[in-house]
Amino acid sequence: MNQQILNLDALKARFPLIEKLQSEQYVFWENENVAKDSQVSEQVTLDMIQDAENRLKRFSSYIKVAFPITRFSDGIIESELKEIASMKKLIEGRRGFNIPGKLMLKCDHALPIAGSIKARGGIYEVLSHAEKLANDAGMITEQDDYAIFHSEEFRKFFSQYKVAVGSTGNLGLSIGIISAELGFQVTVHMSIEAKEWKKELLREKGVEVIEYESDYTSAVENGRQVAELDPSCHFVDDENSIDLFLGYSVAGLRLKEQLQQAKITVDANHPLFVYLPCGVGGAPGGIAYTLKQIYGEYIHIFFAEPFASPCMLLGLMTGMHDKISVNDIGLSNRTEADGLAVGRPSRFVGTLMESVISGCYTVDDSFLFRSLKGMFETENIFMEPSAHAGVYGPIELMMQGTSYIEKHGLTDKMENATHIIWSTGGDLVPEELRQQYLQTEI
Repeated sequence: MNQQILNLDALKARFPLIEKLQSEQYVFWENENVAKDSQVSEQVTLDMIQDAENRLKRFSSYIKVAFPITRFSDGIIESELKEIASMKKLIEGRRGFNIPGKLMLKCDHALPIAGSIKARGGIYEVLSHAEKLANDAGMITEQDDYAIFHSEEFRKFFSQYKVAVGSTGNLGLSIGIISAELGFQVTVHMSIEAKEWKKELLREKGVEVIEYESDYTSAVENGRQVAELDPSCHFVDDENSIDLFLGYSVAGLRLKEQLQQAKITVDANHPLFVYLPCGVGGAPGGIAYTLKQIYGEYIHIFFAEPFASPCMLLGLMTGMHDKISVNDIGLSNRTEADGLAVGRPSRFVGTLMESVISGCYTVDDSFLFRSLKGMFETENIFMEPSAHAGVYGPIELMMQGTSYIEKHGLTDKMENATHIIWSTGGDLVPEELRQQYLQTEI
C-alpha cells in the first residue's frame, strides 16, 4: 500500500482543500509562496532560454524546407495572439457578470507541424539532439546553413539513432513527426488516455507506437527503462528534461514581443493574467518561468487541471510534488482532456513553480465541451477539450479568486487588466472527431 494513503487523514487536516478535490468540486488554490519579483534558478537561466531561441533561429532554414507550411513565418514555429471579444461576451452573458479588462487567446492550438503547444518543446529537444550529433560527427558548424539537415546524407546519418518518448498524445505527435522527418528511428510509448487518431497519425509517419493499458506515468517509466538499455536511443523525458523545458520557455520571450506589437502595457496599473492548462507541467512551467522573469509582480499565472487529474495543484499545495499522486486521494485520473490526464506531476517543474505561479484551479469536463462549442460558434476557433481548461480561468478568478484580487491590491486595476488564455491543441484533430466534440454534451 502506498505510504501516502496511510497518512491521508493527517494530510487532509493540514490541507482541507483535499476534501474538495476528492469530491471533484471546483477548487481555487492560491500559492502563498509566490514571489513578487522574478526568481531565476541556476538550473534554468535567461541566457539558456535565449540560447534556445537562437538555436531555433538557426534551424529555421531547415524547418522552412522540411515543413513548407512554415514558410509564411520564415521557419519559426509560432502562433498568433488575438483578442476574443465575442467569446468574452458569451461568457459574460452566461455567467451574469463582467470580466474586467481584455480577453485574449494565445493560439497554440494552431502551431504548425504538430498542432499543439508541444510543437515548441518537443521539436526543440529533437533539433537540439540532432545538432549535437551532427556537430560531434563534424558534419556541421553553427555558421552553416541548417537547411542541409534536409538531405539524404543527414537522414542516413540519423537513421543510425533512435528517439523515444512516453506521452498521452500531443508530445508524442511533436516528437514523432520531427524525429521521423529527420530520419531517426522513433518509438512513442502511448498511455491509455491517448486518442486513437493520434496513434494512427504517428504510424502513418513511420513511427512505432507502443500502447499501454496503464496511465501516463507508467508509459513514461516503461519508455525510459527501454531507452536506458540502448545507447543509441535518446529518451525525451517529459518529467525531467531541461531541453524540453527550454523549448517551451522560448514562448515567453515571443509573447513579450507580441504584447509590445499589440501596444499592450504590463505594469503596476495594468496587470497581466495568464491561464495555462497543465498536465505533468513541462509546457506551462516553461512558459510561466520565462514570463515571471520578464514581468515579475505584474503577472499572475494560474494552472488549470481537470477534476480527475489535479496533480500539479496537489503536488504544489502539499509540497510533495511527485511523491503524491491523484490516485492517493481516490481520484481516477480519467478525463476527456487527454493532454491533462496525468496523475503525478514533475518534481523538476514543480520545484521551479513554487515561487512562480499564483495558483491552480480545477475544471469539470462538462465545461470543456460547452466552451469548445462556444468558442467555435463565436470565434470560429476549434480547440481540443484540454485547451479549454484555460478558458475557465477568468471565470474562476471572478468567482472564487476575489480574495486573491483584493490581497494583491488589484481591485481598482482590473479594468486595465489583460487576460491571456493559453490554448494548447486542436489543429490536427480530424474533421469527423471535431463534429463529435461539437455535439458532445456531458
